[in-house]
Amino acid sequence: MNTSDLLAFQAGKYGSRDAIRFMGKGVTYGELHMKVNQFSQGLKQQGIQKGDKVALFLPNTPEFVIAYLAVQRLDAIVVPVNVKLTAEELAYILDHSDAKALIVHEWVEAAAKDVTSPEIRITTANPDTGWLSFNALFVKSIEEVRSESKEDDESTILYTSGTTGRPKGVLFSYRNIFTVASMIAVEMEVKPESRMLLMMPLSHSAPLHLFMMAGLYVGATLVLTPTFTPELLIETVETEKTTHFFGAPVAYLLTAGHPKLKTADLSSMKWWIYGGAPLSKGEIEKISSAFKTDRLVCVYGLTEAGPSGSLLHAEEHAEKAGSIGRRAPLHTDLKIVNDDGEETAADEVGEIVLAGEGNMLGYYKDPEATAKTMTGHWLRTGDLAKRDQDGYIWVVDRKKDLIISGGVNVYPKEIEEAMLTVPGMREAAVIGVPHPEWGETVKAVFAAENEISQKELLLHLEKKLASFKIPRLIEQVEALPRNASGKILKQVLREAVVK
Repeated sequence: MNTSDLLAFQAGKYGSRDAIRFMGKGVTYGELHMKVNQFSQGLKQQGIQKGDKVALFLPNTPEFVIAYLAVQRLDAIVVPVNVKLTAEELAYILDHSDAKALIVHEWVEAAAKDVTSPEIRITTANPDTGWLSFNALFVKSIEEVRSESKEDDESTILYTSGTTGRPKGVLFSYRNIFTVASMIAVEMEVKPESRMLLMMPLSHSAPLHLFMMAGLYVGATLVLTPTFTPELLIETVETEKTTHFFGAPVAYLLTAGHPKLKTADLSSMKWWIYGGAPLSKGEIEKISSAFKTDRLVCVYGLTEAGPSGSLLHAEEHAEKAGSIGRRAPLHTDLKIVNDDGEETAADEVGEIVLAGEGNMLGYYKDPEATAKTMTGHWLRTGDLAKRDQDGYIWVVDRKKDLIISGGVNVYPKEIEEAMLTVPGMREAAVIGVPHPEWGETVKAVFAAENEISQKELLLHLEKKLASFKIPRLIEQVEALPRNASGKILKQVLREAVVK
């Protein structure tokens, strides 16, 4: 199966049901199938064919869904790009992906307005010289375009966040995507009656492959918003009666403090799903109380794995909040292994490795990085973790962030979590910096609501951490550097130290 055949099937089965809801208006499955067919013909007339790469610089709008499916209907490869990227970052991805076409939304065209390549440039705005009109590409024809793609054919390239360097293009087949879409449909009870709230960028693997594709997989309704704000989240759940939402932890924490939440009717929601980082027990209690829910679920996974990895279900949060669960979900296997590839014992730190048909085909044009990441059918995540005596998995840190000071392993995540318990602390990052005697020493960089003295911070940490974990260097800043995905750029902090 491919996405084109899937849409055609759903249009035949659920033709009058809304496939998309956007700003109070609906697009039925029958209408979506027709629009995708018309737009794919327009792209075909511009020369797009099997294997071509088409980049989408589009927010969460109906245009994204139409373009995504139309590109794949032509057996071309779709390259969704985060609309928060700068012109330089966009240009790198266009060049690296060998994009033959770029489709841009007028709301985010600033970063793309000076782009002179690729050869085919399409905009939803009134086009300037050298650009084509998005709306003009809908060819009024009853001829149906049929995809010839098989499940193992290439379908999508998603670019990683690039927290340590240039982003890598993660190449997926249709099989990879349907594997994780069906996984979330089963695990999170996605049904034709479900209404999937898609506020997180569809250029990211979890919103796209897990939730948009799971919705299409079963014939559910996709409720799109072009951005996220706490107020918009509350209003959209109330008006659209959504059932499933996936968001980063910060989305929940920000919304938990919004005054409208106190009187909001969120009773339609079946599952509140979060991922990207675990939430602590205190944070879970805060969110559960504010949202009046016991239906929070943590999903762990990597883009390279589809994403897939593990689940911490709602009923497990009371005892194991902060863990990522104890089992891999449907279609996925998980192990924690030591440097020799052997499974670790309880409370022994090792690296999480994942297996399953959701795992990527590889990094686009980077066989060396692919070989380092894939060991047989196992994908190395770079995440260090351990199982407790009950089998629950606790992520200790990223392998590349591990600090070795005086021959002792220091895990930045543990220190960061301790720092975040300081009153007024907003965000914290801990890195290793070169030291002539110890190899590395620990530096903490943080942003807070008010000034926190070094003495105050150290007194707080000394109650929570062993002496060798206490930062020797401390710096308070206005805000930590982040990429377009919101991840802290520790590499920028390390480079600042070297300079």
